[in-house]
Amino acid sequence: MALLLIRNDNNYDSWIKALKAEDPKIAVHTPATVENPGDIHMAITWKAPHGVFEKYPELKVIGSMGAGVDHLFEDPSLPQDVPLTRIVDKKLSGDMQEFVLAQCLNYIKNLTGYTQLQKEGVWKPMSYKRVADVSVGILGFGTLGQAVGKKLQKTGFKVSGWSQSKKNIAGIKSYKEDALDEFLEDCEILVCLLPLTPATAEILNQSLFEKLPKGAYLINVARGGHLKDADLIAALDQGALSGAALDVFHTEPLPEDHPFWQRKEILITPHVASVSNAASVASQVVENYKRMERGEELLHQVSQEKRY
Repeated sequence: MALLLIRNDNNYDSWIKALKAEDPKIAVHTPATVENPGDIHMAITWKAPHGVFEKYPELKVIGSMGAGVDHLFEDPSLPQDVPLTRIVDKKLSGDMQEFVLAQCLNYIKNLTGYTQLQKEGVWKPMSYKRVADVSVGILGFGTLGQAVGKKLQKTGFKVSGWSQSKKNIAGIKSYKEDALDEFLEDCEILVCLLPLTPATAEILNQSLFEKLPKGAYLINVARGGHLKDADLIAALDQGALSGAALDVFHTEPLPEDHPFWQRKEILITPHVASVSNAASVASQVVENYKRMERGEELLHQVSQEKRY
């Protein structure tokens, strides 16, 4: 029985080191070191090549190396009868809290605008907003969304969240799935933290932008597949949105000829909002490996039906 690591970038050293430090008795392999595919009972992956799981007939668990699992469902050959898991980590949540807070403050204090003016050698004071006067809506109010919402609320923002069902978070107004339009009406800043599913693909589109307050600001830290790129450009041109901070894209790295690069209103970051740290999450990977061995319920299991 062994654990397999599969990454699209082949950066395995930190993961092997962290897992071995957690439990040196677990056999840890990469695709290059597997001698008998039947020995592999658990695979932990980030954007594995499509079809790769078919090589390991004895797989009992497939886990994502991060909080997102959409990359698993993009593989049409993903086994339907193998349990799936994801990473839930306080450090990941903390990273996302800090990143979204920084983006919100950057927007209301015009910091990106001043960076551009500095390049142009222009001294031009701009009006700014105060935290207490700004409403932030979180599209996707699950575990991560609630953590971000609490951080923003603690800072002083007015916060609301939208999800399939209402959540009971003190001081934060929660909207359920059928109240999307009402939720959007008051979102001066809209933060997307949705899981990427067929139902949420390209949800950030012209129709949604038109329901936001005129001049709203978009922060997408979920997945590039949530955004209809052309509709964002149109919304900026028409003044429906005043700007956007994008950390995720349909194609990563973002192609050099993509129109987003030429827009001063768009702040681009290279998918760095919240990155799994092997040393931080190795313990839960090992715990799930042992639970698999014992036939026990897994931590942070993902629904094949819901895709999150």
